[in-house]
Amino acid sequence: MKSKRNLYVLALGVFGITTTEFGVIGILPEIASAFHVPIDKAGWLLSVFALIVAVFGPFMIILFSSFRRKPLLVSSLFIFAAANVLSAYITNFYILLAVRMIPAFFHPVYWSISLSVAEKTSAPENKSKAVGIIFSGLTLATVLGVPLATLMSDLISWQAAFFLTAFINILALAGVQLFLPSIQNTSGSSTGLSFKTLNNIPLWTSLFLAFFTIMAMYSTYGYMADFLKNITLMNGRQISIMFFLFGTVGIAGNKMAGKYMSRFPFETTLIFLILLLGIHLLIFYYGVFFIPMIGIIAFWGLIHSGGFLISNINVTSSTSGSPEFINSIFTSCGNFAVTAGTLLGGFWISHYGIGSIVWPSIICITLAFCILLLKKKLTE
Repeated sequence: MKSKRNLYVLALGVFGITTTEFGVIGILPEIASAFHVPIDKAGWLLSVFALIVAVFGPFMIILFSSFRRKPLLVSSLFIFAAANVLSAYITNFYILLAVRMIPAFFHPVYWSISLSVAEKTSAPENKSKAVGIIFSGLTLATVLGVPLATLMSDLISWQAAFFLTAFINILALAGVQLFLPSIQNTSGSSTGLSFKTLNNIPLWTSLFLAFFTIMAMYSTYGYMADFLKNITLMNGRQISIMFFLFGTVGIAGNKMAGKYMSRFPFETTLIFLILLLGIHLLIFYYGVFFIPMIGIIAFWGLIHSGGFLISNINVTSSTSGSPEFINSIFTSCGNFAVTAGTLLGGFWISHYGIGSIVWPSIICITLAFCILLLKKKLTE
C-alpha cells in the first residue's frame, strides 16, 4: 500500500514538471501577441525545452548517478518552481526562452528516477500499471495544468499562467518532501555498462517507433489552441474548456493503455496508431464545425493520453538492466520527438496554414505503423 502511495507522490511531481513543459501550449497565441512574434516562433518555448531534455537527458542521469534520489527530486522541483516565477516577470522573448531552458536540464532526472522506481518496486505483471500511475501525472497535467494555465491567461494574463505553474511545482515539492521516503539509488551501473545496453536492435526499433509516434502526437497537439482559435473559431475560455475535456477523458485512456499493454503490446500499439490516424482525419474534415469538434476533442484526448505510456512500455520491455539510463534514453527520445513535432508543425503552418496542420501527424503515424510491422517481423 505504501508502495502505491509513493508512486502517486512521484506522479504529483510529474504533474508539476509536465505542466511547466506543456502548459505553454494553451497560451502560445497570447505569448506570440505579447512579444510580437509569429506563432511558430512562440512554439520554440515548447520545442527548445524538449530539445534540451532530449540532448542532455542521459548525460544528466550519469552526472547525478551518485546523488541521493529524494534530495535530487526535491531540488529539481524547486528549480522548476523558480523558473516559472522568473518567467512571469520577463519582457524579452529570448530571455524567456533562456529561462525556460534551465529546468529542462532537470526534467529527465525527475522522469527517469520516477519511472525506474515504478518498474523496480512492482511485480512483472503489474509493471504496466505502476508505470501507468507515474504517467497519470502527465495525464493530470493535461486535465488540469494545461487548461488551467489557458484559463488563467484568458481571465488575467499570460503571466498569471506562469505563477499558477510555479504553485503546482511548489505543491508537488511539498508532497515529495513530506510523504516520500528515502529512495534507494537504482542506477547501480557504470557509464560504460549503461552505454553498452544501447547495442540492441529491438531497443533501437522501439525508440524509432516511439519517436515517430510522439512526433505525430505533438505536430498537431502543440498547436491545438491556435487551431481552435482560428479554424473552429473558439474564444479563450472555450479553448480552456476543450483542453480540460481533452485531459479528463485522457484519464480513462491512460488506464486503458496500461491495462492492455501488459497483455497485448503489439495489438494495443497497432490499434492506438489506427485510431490516432482516424482522429487526425476527422480534425481535418470537421475541424471547422464547432459541435462536431467537441466530440472529436473528447475522442482525441482518450487516445492521445496513452501514447507516452505505450511508447515507454515498448522501449523498456525491449531490453533489461540500467533502468534509469534506459528511461533517460526514452525521455530523450520522447522530447526529441516533441521538438521535431512542434518544429515540423510550425514549419507546416508557416507554409500551408493552420488548417492543414494534421498532415505532418498523418505522415509520422504512417512511418510509425511501418516501424511497428518491422519490429513485429524482427521479434518473430
